[in-house]
Amino acid sequence: MPLTRDRIIGHDLERLAFRFTMMNDGEVVDCQISDAALDELAGMQGTESSARQAQFVSLRETVERIASDIYDEAPRFKGYVVRIFMRHLGR
Repeated sequence: MPLTRDRIIGHDLERLAFRFTMMNDGEVVDCQISDAALDELAGMQGTESSARQAQFVSLRETVERIASDIYDEAPRFKGYVVRIFMRHLGR
C-alpha cells in the first residue's frame, strides 16, 4: 500500500538531508532524502540550506513516490526510517 503525504520537518544540516514524514494506515513513517539526491532530482548542485524547503516542495510528489516505493520493499519494524540516496534515483 502506498504511503500518503504528511508533514515537512525541514533540512537537517548535521545529516545533510531533508526530513519529512508520511503515513501508513495511521502510522507515522519518518523519511529523509539526502541533499545530493535532492540536487540530482532538481538537476543542480550545491543548493543552499535555506533553499532546501522550496526545492523539496517543488519535487515533493517525486520524492514521496520514491519514499513509498522504498518503504514497500523494506523490512517492517517500529522506528524504520525511509532514507533516499542517489542510488535510489535510477528506479
